[in-house]
Amino acid sequence: MTHSKKTADGHERQKGFSRGSYHMLKTLGFSLGLALLALLLYGLWTPDIKLTELEKRYGTAKLQRIEVDGLTVHYKDSGPKEAPALLLLHGFGSSLQTWDEWAMKLDPTYRVIRLDLPGFGLTGASPLRDYSEEKDVAILTHFADQLGLNKFSVIGHSMGGKMAWSLAASQADRVQALVLMAPDGFPEAKDIGSKPYEVPAVMGLIKYCLPKYFVQKSIEPAFANTKALNEVLLNRYYDMLRAPGVRGAILDRSNQTVYTDPVPRLRKIKAKTLLLWGELDQMIPNSNAQSYAGVLLNSTTVIVPKLGHLLQEEQPEKGLAALLQFLDAQQLSIKP
Repeated sequence: MTHSKKTADGHERQKGFSRGSYHMLKTLGFSLGLALLALLLYGLWTPDIKLTELEKRYGTAKLQRIEVDGLTVHYKDSGPKEAPALLLLHGFGSSLQTWDEWAMKLDPTYRVIRLDLPGFGLTGASPLRDYSEEKDVAILTHFADQLGLNKFSVIGHSMGGKMAWSLAASQADRVQALVLMAPDGFPEAKDIGSKPYEVPAVMGLIKYCLPKYFVQKSIEPAFANTKALNEVLLNRYYDMLRAPGVRGAILDRSNQTVYTDPVPRLRKIKAKTLLLWGELDQMIPNSNAQSYAGVLLNSTTVIVPKLGHLLQEEQPEKGLAALLQFLDAQQLSIKP
Protein backbone atom coordinates (compact mmCIF):
# COMPACT_ATOMS: atom_id res chain seq x y z
CA MET A 1 0.00 0.00 0.00
CA THR A 2 1.22 3.49 -0.86
CA HIS A 3 1.11 5.92 2.03
CA SER A 4 0.51 9.64 1.82
CA LYS A 5 0.80 12.60 4.12
CA LYS A 6 -0.40 16.14 4.17
CA THR A 7 1.86 18.87 2.86
CA ALA A 8 2.00 22.33 4.42
CA ASP A 9 -0.70 23.60 2.06
CA GLY A 10 -2.99 20.70 2.87
CA HIS A 11 -2.41 18.68 -0.30
CA GLU A 12 -1.47 15.02 -0.23
CA ARG A 13 1.87 13.85 -1.58
CA GLN A 14 2.53 10.27 -2.55
CA LYS A 15 5.57 8.90 -0.74
CA GLY A 16 6.16 6.56 -3.68
CA PHE A 17 6.60 9.43 -6.14
CA SER A 18 9.05 11.94 -4.67
CA ARG A 19 10.50 15.06 -6.29
CA GLY A 20 13.73 13.14 -6.91
CA SER A 21 11.82 10.41 -8.75
CA TYR A 22 10.13 13.03 -10.92
CA HIS A 23 13.45 14.58 -11.91
CA MET A 24 14.88 11.13 -12.59
CA LEU A 25 12.00 10.30 -14.95
CA LYS A 26 12.25 13.72 -16.62
CA THR A 27 15.97 13.16 -17.21
CA LEU A 28 15.32 9.66 -18.48
CA GLY A 29 12.66 10.94 -20.87
CA PHE A 30 15.01 13.65 -22.16
CA SER A 31 17.77 11.08 -22.65
CA LEU A 32 15.42 8.75 -24.50
CA GLY A 33 14.34 11.66 -26.70
CA LEU A 34 17.96 12.44 -27.55
CA ALA A 35 18.60 8.77 -28.25
CA LEU A 36 15.62 8.62 -30.63
CA LEU A 37 16.77 11.82 -32.35
CA ALA A 38 20.29 10.40 -32.67
CA LEU A 39 18.89 7.21 -34.18
CA LEU A 40 16.84 9.25 -36.63
CA LEU A 41 19.83 11.38 -37.63
CA TYR A 42 22.00 8.28 -37.88
CA GLY A 43 19.48 6.77 -40.26
CA LEU A 44 19.60 9.89 -42.43
CA TRP A 45 23.35 10.44 -42.07
CA THR A 46 24.83 10.51 -45.58
CA PRO A 47 28.64 10.61 -45.56
CA ASP A 48 30.78 11.34 -48.61
CA ILE A 49 31.87 8.39 -50.71
CA LYS A 50 35.65 8.05 -50.95
CA LEU A 51 37.18 9.15 -54.23
CA THR A 52 38.86 5.78 -54.67
CA GLU A 53 35.49 4.03 -54.40
CA LEU A 54 33.87 6.37 -56.93
CA GLU A 55 36.77 5.83 -59.32
CA LYS A 56 36.17 2.07 -59.06
CA ARG A 57 32.48 2.54 -59.84
CA TYR A 58 32.72 5.12 -62.59
CA GLY A 59 36.32 5.33 -63.68
CA THR A 60 37.58 3.65 -66.82
CA ALA A 61 40.90 3.33 -68.57
CA LYS A 62 40.04 6.54 -70.42
CA LEU A 63 39.57 8.59 -67.24
CA GLN A 64 42.38 11.12 -66.94
CA ARG A 65 43.45 13.88 -64.55
CA ILE A 66 45.12 17.21 -65.10
CA GLU A 67 46.04 20.08 -62.78
CA VAL A 68 44.42 23.36 -63.82
CA ASP A 69 44.83 26.43 -61.63
CA GLY A 70 45.33 24.27 -58.54
CA LEU A 71 42.30 22.08 -59.29
CA THR A 72 42.60 18.39 -60.21
CA VAL A 73 40.23 18.08 -63.16
CA HIS A 74 38.92 14.60 -64.04
CA TYR A 75 38.10 14.17 -67.71
CA LYS A 76 37.77 11.72 -70.60
CA ASP A 77 39.43 12.28 -73.96
CA SER A 78 38.26 9.83 -76.63
CA GLY A 79 38.25 9.61 -80.39
CA PRO A 80 41.02 10.39 -82.90
CA LYS A 81 43.39 13.08 -81.67
CA GLU A 82 43.62 14.50 -85.18
CA ALA A 83 39.83 14.88 -85.46
CA PRO A 84 37.87 18.10 -84.77
CA ALA A 85 37.59 18.55 -81.00
CA LEU A 86 34.31 18.79 -79.10
CA LEU A 87 34.33 20.05 -75.50
CA LEU A 88 31.25 18.81 -73.60
CA LEU A 89 30.08 20.64 -70.46
CA HIS A 90 27.49 19.06 -68.16
CA GLY A 91 24.76 20.75 -66.13
CA PHE A 92 24.28 21.55 -62.44
CA GLY A 93 24.60 18.57 -60.11
CA SER A 94 25.71 16.30 -62.92
CA SER A 95 28.99 14.81 -64.14
CA LEU A 96 30.79 13.86 -67.34
CA GLN A 97 28.89 10.54 -67.47
CA THR A 98 25.79 12.43 -68.62
CA TRP A 99 27.39 12.34 -72.09
CA ASP A 100 28.08 8.58 -72.20
CA GLU A 101 25.49 7.75 -74.86
CA TRP A 102 26.42 10.67 -77.09
CA ALA A 103 30.15 10.12 -76.71
CA MET A 104 29.88 6.56 -78.06
CA LYS A 105 28.29 7.91 -81.23
CA LEU A 106 30.52 10.95 -81.59
CA ASP A 107 34.03 9.67 -80.92
CA PRO A 108 34.42 7.59 -84.12
CA THR A 109 34.37 10.95 -85.98
CA TYR A 110 35.31 13.58 -83.42
CA ARG A 111 37.75 14.02 -80.56
CA VAL A 112 35.33 14.07 -77.61
CA ILE A 113 36.51 15.74 -74.41
CA ARG A 114 34.22 15.80 -71.39
CA LEU A 115 35.11 16.82 -67.88
CA ASP A 116 33.70 17.01 -64.39
CA LEU A 117 33.31 20.76 -63.98
CA PRO A 118 34.62 22.60 -60.89
CA GLY A 119 32.57 21.62 -57.84
CA PHE A 120 31.10 18.46 -59.37
CA GLY A 121 31.81 14.78 -59.90
CA LEU A 122 35.30 13.47 -59.29
CA THR A 123 36.84 16.90 -59.86
CA GLY A 124 35.12 18.03 -56.69
CA ALA A 125 35.43 21.27 -54.78
CA SER A 126 37.71 24.12 -55.77
CA PRO A 127 40.43 24.76 -53.17
CA LEU A 128 39.69 28.48 -53.53
CA ARG A 129 35.90 27.98 -53.31
CA ASP A 130 35.59 30.40 -56.22
CA TYR A 131 32.72 29.56 -58.59
CA SER A 132 32.36 32.91 -60.29
CA GLU A 133 31.71 33.22 -64.03
CA GLU A 134 35.20 34.60 -64.50
CA LYS A 135 36.83 31.69 -62.69
CA ASP A 136 34.81 29.12 -64.63
CA VAL A 137 35.88 30.66 -67.95
CA ALA A 138 39.50 30.89 -66.81
CA ILE A 139 39.62 27.21 -65.82
CA LEU A 140 38.01 26.07 -69.08
CA THR A 141 40.37 28.27 -71.12
CA HIS A 142 43.44 26.95 -69.32
CA PHE A 143 42.11 23.38 -69.61
CA ALA A 144 41.83 23.81 -73.39
CA ASP A 145 45.30 25.37 -73.46
CA GLN A 146 46.88 22.44 -71.63
CA LEU A 147 45.23 19.95 -73.98
CA GLY A 148 46.61 21.89 -76.95
CA LEU A 149 43.20 22.82 -78.35
CA ASN A 150 43.85 25.73 -80.69
CA LYS A 151 40.40 25.35 -82.28
CA PHE A 152 37.46 23.46 -80.81
CA SER A 153 33.67 23.40 -80.58
CA VAL A 154 31.68 23.52 -77.36
CA ILE A 155 28.50 21.69 -76.35
CA GLY A 156 26.98 22.78 -73.06
CA HIS A 157 23.86 21.76 -71.16
CA SER A 158 21.97 24.00 -68.71
CA MET A 159 24.61 25.44 -66.35
CA GLY A 160 27.21 24.02 -68.73
CA GLY A 161 25.40 25.88 -71.51
CA LYS A 162 26.01 29.14 -69.72
CA MET A 163 29.67 28.23 -69.33
CA ALA A 164 29.76 27.28 -73.01
CA TRP A 165 28.50 30.61 -74.30
CA SER A 166 30.66 32.49 -71.80
CA LEU A 167 33.70 30.60 -73.11
CA ALA A 168 32.67 31.16 -76.75
CA ALA A 169 32.40 34.89 -76.08
CA SER A 170 35.78 35.00 -74.33
CA GLN A 171 37.54 32.79 -76.92
CA ALA A 172 35.63 33.90 -80.01
CA ASP A 173 38.46 33.13 -82.43
CA ARG A 174 38.99 29.61 -81.06
CA VAL A 175 35.43 28.28 -80.79
CA GLN A 176 34.35 26.94 -84.19
CA ALA A 177 30.80 25.84 -83.38
CA LEU A 178 28.57 26.19 -80.34
CA VAL A 179 25.71 24.00 -79.13
CA LEU A 180 23.58 25.37 -76.30
CA MET A 181 21.20 22.84 -74.77
CA ALA A 182 18.62 24.62 -72.61
CA PRO A 183 21.33 27.03 -71.43
CA ASP A 184 21.03 28.96 -68.20
CA GLY A 185 22.03 32.60 -67.87
CA PHE A 186 19.51 34.77 -69.74
CA PRO A 187 17.49 36.47 -67.00
CA GLU A 188 14.75 39.01 -67.36
CA ALA A 189 16.05 42.56 -67.10
CA LYS A 190 14.49 43.00 -63.66
CA ASP A 191 16.48 40.03 -62.31
CA ILE A 192 19.93 41.23 -63.37
CA GLY A 193 22.07 41.60 -60.26
CA SER A 194 20.03 39.09 -58.25
CA LYS A 195 21.16 35.80 -56.78
CA PRO A 196 18.69 33.32 -58.30
CA TYR A 197 19.96 30.21 -56.54
CA GLU A 198 20.87 31.58 -53.11
CA VAL A 199 19.93 29.03 -50.48
CA PRO A 200 18.94 29.46 -46.81
CA ALA A 201 21.39 28.41 -44.11
CA VAL A 202 19.29 25.36 -43.24
CA MET A 203 20.22 23.87 -46.63
CA GLY A 204 23.66 23.36 -45.16
CA LEU A 205 22.21 20.16 -43.73
CA ILE A 206 22.58 18.49 -47.14
CA LYS A 207 26.30 18.19 -46.37
CA TYR A 208 25.38 15.67 -43.69
CA CYS A 209 21.95 14.40 -44.65
CA LEU A 210 20.92 13.68 -48.26
CA PRO A 211 18.15 11.08 -48.59
CA LYS A 212 18.10 9.33 -51.94
CA TYR A 213 14.38 10.04 -52.24
CA PHE A 214 15.12 13.77 -52.07
CA VAL A 215 17.60 13.43 -54.96
CA GLN A 216 15.09 11.44 -56.98
CA LYS A 217 12.37 14.06 -56.55
CA SER A 218 14.83 16.82 -57.45
CA ILE A 219 15.79 15.15 -60.74
CA GLU A 220 12.39 13.85 -61.88
CA PRO A 221 11.20 17.25 -63.23
CA ALA A 222 14.13 17.17 -65.68
CA PHE A 223 12.42 14.31 -67.53
CA ALA A 224 9.20 14.49 -69.54
CA ASN A 225 8.79 10.79 -68.79
CA THR A 226 9.99 10.10 -65.26
CA LYS A 227 10.34 6.39 -66.07
CA ALA A 228 13.50 7.37 -67.94
CA LEU A 229 15.09 8.04 -64.55
CA ASN A 230 15.99 4.41 -63.96
CA GLU A 231 17.80 3.01 -60.93
CA VAL A 232 21.22 3.00 -62.58
CA LEU A 233 20.89 6.65 -63.56
CA LEU A 234 19.53 7.68 -60.17
CA ASN A 235 22.35 5.84 -58.37
CA ARG A 236 24.95 7.66 -60.45
CA TYR A 237 23.51 11.08 -59.67
CA TYR A 238 23.23 10.16 -56.00
CA ASP A 239 26.78 8.84 -55.83
CA MET A 240 28.26 11.85 -57.58
CA LEU A 241 26.50 14.22 -55.22
CA ARG A 242 28.26 12.33 -52.42
CA ALA A 243 31.70 12.77 -53.96
CA PRO A 244 34.10 14.44 -51.49
CA GLY A 245 33.28 18.12 -51.01
CA VAL A 246 30.65 18.29 -53.75
CA ARG A 247 27.69 19.17 -51.55
CA GLY A 248 29.57 22.04 -49.97
CA ALA A 249 30.69 23.19 -53.41
CA ILE A 250 27.09 23.14 -54.66
CA LEU A 251 26.08 25.40 -51.78
CA ASP A 252 29.00 27.73 -52.50
CA ARG A 253 28.18 27.92 -56.21
CA SER A 254 24.49 28.51 -55.49
CA ASN A 255 25.26 31.38 -53.14
CA GLN A 256 27.86 32.92 -55.45
CA THR A 257 25.81 32.86 -58.65
CA VAL A 258 24.71 36.34 -59.71
CA TYR A 259 22.62 37.08 -62.77
CA THR A 260 24.48 39.41 -65.12
CA ASP A 261 23.49 40.95 -68.43
CA PRO A 262 24.36 38.32 -71.08
CA VAL A 263 23.73 40.48 -74.16
CA PRO A 264 27.14 42.20 -74.51
CA ARG A 265 28.95 38.84 -74.28
CA LEU A 266 26.56 36.92 -76.52
CA ARG A 267 27.12 39.52 -79.26
CA LYS A 268 30.85 38.72 -79.20
CA ILE A 269 30.25 35.10 -80.24
CA LYS A 270 31.34 34.40 -83.81
CA ALA A 271 30.59 30.68 -83.93
CA LYS A 272 27.47 29.33 -85.57
CA THR A 273 25.18 28.23 -82.76
CA LEU A 274 22.60 25.49 -82.34
CA LEU A 275 19.95 26.17 -79.69
CA LEU A 276 18.68 22.73 -78.71
CA TRP A 277 15.69 22.35 -76.38
CA GLY A 278 13.19 19.78 -75.21
CA GLU A 279 9.60 20.69 -75.97
CA LEU A 280 8.51 19.79 -72.42
CA ASP A 281 11.43 21.30 -70.51
CA GLN A 282 10.15 22.30 -67.06
CA MET A 283 13.51 23.55 -65.78
CA ILE A 284 14.34 26.16 -68.44
CA PRO A 285 11.37 26.60 -70.82
CA ASN A 286 12.08 26.45 -74.55
CA SER A 287 10.61 29.94 -74.93
CA ASN A 288 14.03 31.14 -73.70
CA ALA A 289 15.44 30.14 -77.08
CA GLN A 290 13.89 33.27 -78.56
CA SER A 291 15.91 35.46 -76.20
CA TYR A 292 19.18 33.88 -77.34
CA ALA A 293 18.20 33.82 -81.01
CA GLY A 294 17.41 37.53 -80.87
CA VAL A 295 20.97 38.36 -79.82
CA LEU A 296 23.30 35.73 -81.36
CA LEU A 297 24.74 36.60 -84.76
CA ASN A 298 24.09 33.21 -86.34
CA SER A 299 21.86 30.66 -84.66
CA THR A 300 19.47 27.81 -85.43
CA THR A 301 16.83 26.61 -83.01
CA VAL A 302 15.66 22.99 -82.77
CA ILE A 303 12.89 21.98 -80.35
CA VAL A 304 12.80 18.22 -79.80
CA PRO A 305 9.22 16.97 -79.34
CA LYS A 306 8.03 15.27 -76.14
CA LEU A 307 11.34 15.55 -74.29
CA GLY A 308 12.31 17.40 -71.13
CA HIS A 309 15.45 19.08 -69.84
CA LEU A 310 17.87 16.15 -70.02
CA LEU A 311 17.82 15.47 -73.77
CA GLN A 312 21.07 13.53 -73.69
CA GLU A 313 19.73 11.06 -71.13
CA GLU A 314 15.98 10.78 -71.61
CA GLN A 315 16.06 9.68 -75.26
CA PRO A 316 19.66 10.28 -76.34
CA GLU A 317 19.16 9.41 -80.00
CA LYS A 318 16.64 12.23 -80.64
CA GLY A 319 18.79 15.13 -79.52
CA LEU A 320 21.86 13.48 -81.02
CA ALA A 321 20.26 13.43 -84.48
CA ALA A 322 19.83 17.22 -84.39
CA LEU A 323 23.38 17.66 -83.06
CA LEU A 324 24.97 15.51 -85.78
CA GLN A 325 23.06 17.30 -88.52
CA PHE A 326 24.33 20.63 -87.19
CA LEU A 327 27.94 19.47 -86.79
CA ASP A 328 28.01 17.90 -90.26
CA ALA A 329 26.86 21.19 -91.76
CA GLN A 330 29.75 23.06 -90.13
CA GLN A 331 32.39 20.96 -91.92
CA LEU A 332 34.67 21.26 -88.92
CA SER A 333 38.37 20.74 -89.38
CA ILE A 334 41.63 21.00 -87.53
CA LYS A 335 43.04 24.50 -87.86
CA PRO A 336 46.42 25.78 -86.64
